[in-house]
Amino acid sequence: MFDVARLAGVSHQTVSRVINSSPDVAAATRAKVLKAIEELGYRPSNSARALASRRSRTIGLVAGGLRFFGPILSMSAVESVARSHGLFTSMAMVHEASCTPGEFAELCNTFDEQNVDAFVFLAPTDVMLDAACRVRVSQPTVIVTSTHGAVGMGECQSRLRSLGRSRNAMVGIDQWGAMTEVVRLASGFGHRRALYFAGPADWRDAATRLEAWRRASVRQSLQSVTVQCSSWDASEAYARMNHIVDRVGASGGRLASLVVTANDSQAVGVCRALHEHGLRIPQDVSVIGFDDMPAMDNMYPPLTTVRPDFERLGIMAMREVLSLLGEGDEPGYAVSSHGVGLIPATLVKRGSLGPVAIR
Repeated sequence: MFDVARLAGVSHQTVSRVINSSPDVAAATRAKVLKAIEELGYRPSNSARALASRRSRTIGLVAGGLRFFGPILSMSAVESVARSHGLFTSMAMVHEASCTPGEFAELCNTFDEQNVDAFVFLAPTDVMLDAACRVRVSQPTVIVTSTHGAVGMGECQSRLRSLGRSRNAMVGIDQWGAMTEVVRLASGFGHRRALYFAGPADWRDAATRLEAWRRASVRQSLQSVTVQCSSWDASEAYARMNHIVDRVGASGGRLASLVVTANDSQAVGVCRALHEHGLRIPQDVSVIGFDDMPAMDNMYPPLTTVRPDFERLGIMAMREVLSLLGEGDEPGYAVSSHGVGLIPATLVKRGSLGPVAIR
């Protein structure tokens, strides 16, 4: 830095202001400093900056569920927003179902040795949320999760307080508003009986979507039977839907006019089973998914589904980080529940949802 200052004919404080994008530098002076930096091939040392400022400009990101669509989009948004504010992200991936509190704490200790300024925890399962609320860290933390599951939000907040972790925020998707809209739209098409394919119980999105579906169905007097799945996979939903159609056919009963699934992969399996049994979508059975994964608009027929704003979820998580670090205003949410700021999800109406056939 002193070499750059000498070549440019300015003080080293001016060089520092240019490097840190301070507005308090004249354009001509900034140009001289940048030219000197280019001539000398100077690169600022992040380690030196951290020693001088006691800030590493690094965010520790611990993420689970990266085999799936939503967490990948949220993680990408976190990294993008961090970079736009001159922050780096250091990431560790864990298995969302088998990560132990000890493993989680060890990862956070490793990040602590890197002097990270804050943590973002993508915690899609009860196992990960439990670990995120138990770990002892002094930095601000933002937890991306859903409102319901085996670990209650009140319990989680109580643990955080007992550890003295006062600088925390939680962000999630508004499953409640989404399911209310799903049931309202389906009821408007005359549907009164439905099957709901629930996701794996240890995933908080699955637990929250199921609870939201149940409450919305009761409000609209929509009779619902839950098909509990142990995975998000299309193959399991396909097998279960096959069994249901065979059983209903053998007993001479009537199949529900609507199938709603907790994610789009399950909807793919359900649609395949219906097609193979000669049932038309939506003339015989309507199908609604959740997540609006790529290619859902090109299914036959195109799938009606809920589109959570996973990118916005990551953006808001980073806005919370910036606020906790004193580098931005506290973000506001149109909806919040149980201390979790909620990001809207949009219902996308396509060809797989239609009116109930007259029988």
